[in-house]
Amino acid sequence: MDNRARVDAVVRRIGDAIELGLLADGEQLPGESELAGQLGVSTVTLREALMALRQQGLVTTRRGRGGGSFVSLPDVPGEERLKVRLRGWSTEELRDLGDHWAALSGAAARLAAERTEPDDLGHLRRTAEELAHAEEAAARSRLYGRFHVELAAAAQSARLTREQVALQAEVGALPCLVLGNDEYREEVADRHRRVISAVQDGLRDSARTLAERCIQESATRLVALRLAL
Repeated sequence: MDNRARVDAVVRRIGDAIELGLLADGEQLPGESELAGQLGVSTVTLREALMALRQQGLVTTRRGRGGGSFVSLPDVPGEERLKVRLRGWSTEELRDLGDHWAALSGAAARLAAERTEPDDLGHLRRTAEELAHAEEAAARSRLYGRFHVELAAAAQSARLTREQVALQAEVGALPCLVLGNDEYREEVADRHRRVISAVQDGLRDSARTLAERCIQESATRLVALRLAL
């Protein structure tokens, strides 16, 4: 990637961590050298990203003793900030993203049904139940993404798991926009349970189809929301 793309990627990752509640309001970020190392970029790139985050009102920087960069949530509601992000995607890009994500999760579900043992599905079951009871959209979004990463891990495929993790970084907090609906949250949780059941019973095609539909439905809702903006 060129430097601009790296800066944008860092802004997106830190911004998503804030939107998803992984970084709390007022929390101090690691020092520049440490944070740059964690993100795999140069300190110059990180400083440009921090400047952009300051302009967005998501980070403040204090000088002197006890200084550093701190999370600072602006007054604009998180949903509005995410809608601004969503406007940066075209409907074609969102559909393409949904196709790619569905293909990854479908392949992972099919392989998990072939390879995993019933006793190895504890993480997936726990995540599905946590999603079923999560109250906040940010928590639901985290759990939604985690389920599909864990599904790839259950497939015993390091490459699929890496692909899922990379895709989660790209999608970020956008699922918050559709998972705030309680009825849809329940629908997703039920579909996740059905994926687990199909994987446990070794039903490869059913597991794949259910996993694909879960992603496709979310992508369709994001496209509809993008069209409505």
